[in-house]
Amino acid sequence: MNNNEIFEESKEYMPGGVNSPVRCYKGMDMNPPIIKSGDGVIIKDEEDNEYIDFVLAWGPMLLGHCDPDVVKAVKETSEKALAFGAPTKLELDLAKFMCENLDNIDKIRMVNSGTEATMSAIKLARGYTKRDKIVKFAGCYHGHFDGFLVEAGSGLMTAGVPDSLGVPNESIANTLIGVYNDKAQITQLFKKYGREIAGVIIEPVAGNMGVIKAEDDFMITLRNLCSEYGALLIFDEVMTGFRVAFKGAQSLFNIKPDLVTYAKIMGGGLPCGAYGGRKEIMENLSPLGGVYQAGTMSGNPIVMAAGLATLNKLKDNMKEYYEKIESIGKKLEEGIVSISSKYKLPLVINRVGGMFTIFFTELKEVKTYEDVKTCNIERFNRYFKHMIKSGFNFAPSQFEAVFLSVKHEESHVLDYLKAFEEFAINETK
Repeated sequence: MNNNEIFEESKEYMPGGVNSPVRCYKGMDMNPPIIKSGDGVIIKDEEDNEYIDFVLAWGPMLLGHCDPDVVKAVKETSEKALAFGAPTKLELDLAKFMCENLDNIDKIRMVNSGTEATMSAIKLARGYTKRDKIVKFAGCYHGHFDGFLVEAGSGLMTAGVPDSLGVPNESIANTLIGVYNDKAQITQLFKKYGREIAGVIIEPVAGNMGVIKAEDDFMITLRNLCSEYGALLIFDEVMTGFRVAFKGAQSLFNIKPDLVTYAKIMGGGLPCGAYGGRKEIMENLSPLGGVYQAGTMSGNPIVMAAGLATLNKLKDNMKEYYEKIESIGKKLEEGIVSISSKYKLPLVINRVGGMFTIFFTELKEVKTYEDVKTCNIERFNRYFKHMIKSGFNFAPSQFEAVFLSVKHEESHVLDYLKAFEEFAINETK
């Protein structure tokens, strides 16, 4: 079967033919390639077309696809264990690694996804503070938990409205919307609701409205407000953990979050998540405390083995790997800027370590969700179609991140820049 045949038949059995909406390429007027294999940064579809991959399973494959050490760990563990629903030494080893190597993590709880990690962290914050309201920021995505599926209104202090069918109004009644990088707005929000707020959850480097790093003074303001009003500051590092730096995005700021959520890279490509923080907060979880959260597959031995193999390899090669990713990212960024200037193609590129976004906008900088909304979606769609036809796999959305791995080489950068220049020429004729 070819790509189209597989996708068309998939529609008979799965809604939209996919198990996650963005995979269907809605709005691109084309069907997605059906991927069957990956090696390093090269993936192949069912027709044996090759693509240089800049999606990397939406971030996890920092070591590239099918890293030999990770595959070996999965194979060896699967010969002895698939699942027990019982304690294992592997989950101890991964928990110990994360507590000893990450800042502000005294204790940690393993779960199975980023959504599970963030929703559990919110429940813990509410149980710890005995409060109900949470603050999330417009443009930040924290999974499909009802309380997160909210978009901001135009007002500065707007209670949420559901951003998905099937979400009751009462499920988001306690969700308040912050404006990313707006100190005045978040200060006013706390002045009005501060003593009711259990926690604030934020992507310190946003990746779900495109890549936007929180400004230092904004983060200091946020930390001070949480401390003043007794709310917990929760960093969502599902995407940034181990990616923008070995110790994650929190290492880019001179502040301490109270709770941090992880997923993606920590599982080595397998379904995994975790949330951790200060001992006195984490010990409110059952069986020690009254906040109940459980999961049969949490701490699954195969997942723990893949995670340990990945994180140990990153630690052992930390300087080499992160310097390489920074070098590759810088070459890409500088090349894109140079080409856009040469052909007068307006865009802004935001990059933090191994993740970046090209915003096709007339603005000079992109710092807020409102800035993101100025992007030329039609131009991005043309860019996407050109790049995938040229053999590059990107997320089919202007508002996603591009990911780099240790397996990307300068030759991949040069190939990309050649294709990007072709696009720029055609776009500005």
